[in-house]
Amino acid sequence: MSDFSDPDSPYPSAMSSTFWNERYSAADLVYGAAPNAFLASLADRLPHRGRAIDIGAGEGRNALFLASLGLDVLAVDQSEVGMQKAQRLARERGLTLCTQAADLRDFDAGPGSFDVVSSIFVHLPADLRATVHARIGAWLKPGGLFILEAYAPDQIGRGTGGPSDPALLAPLEVIIAELRGLQIDHQAAFVTDVTEGQFHTGPASVVRVVARKP
Repeated sequence: MSDFSDPDSPYPSAMSSTFWNERYSAADLVYGAAPNAFLASLADRLPHRGRAIDIGAGEGRNALFLASLGLDVLAVDQSEVGMQKAQRLARERGLTLCTQAADLRDFDAGPGSFDVVSSIFVHLPADLRATVHARIGAWLKPGGLFILEAYAPDQIGRGTGGPSDPALLAPLEVIIAELRGLQIDHQAAFVTDVTEGQFHTGPASVVRVVARKP
């Protein structure tokens, strides 16, 4: 997962791939090896064949989880280092994973390309977030699922993870409004414990969405 900002770095300098390449250059997995708990909890609702894309994939933990279900997965992140680690992990686990190092401003996919799109703790400037969410509606096949978990605006000041710039955080109602044309199967905003490596640990204010393309 590559946020476009970081608690220790000023916006917008942390939006660069350089920051994330440096962070992911550590030998350890920065956000842990396990998939995001919310995404994993949906395993029974996810298809076990078809195509999936994980945006802001970081070191690949969530993309690899989707691949373990039997999906053909594309992981996209602006960090080349993160994508290289994802490929290494895929080989170690005997999984097949496609990766692409790309800025989401420049990335697009063909219409009806994916059965699943996941966006886990991907925090973007408002204009880019709205653009990406609009594209996701086009990327999904009919019946396809979009899964999102992100920090909410009142996560600011908690010190348990996420951007320090409130402009990169959106309330639930804004995210829902950006998913025009998708059916909202689940939406929630609440405080929960997040334990994902050293940078996402502790009580956190999050938003969660599961949306389906009719």
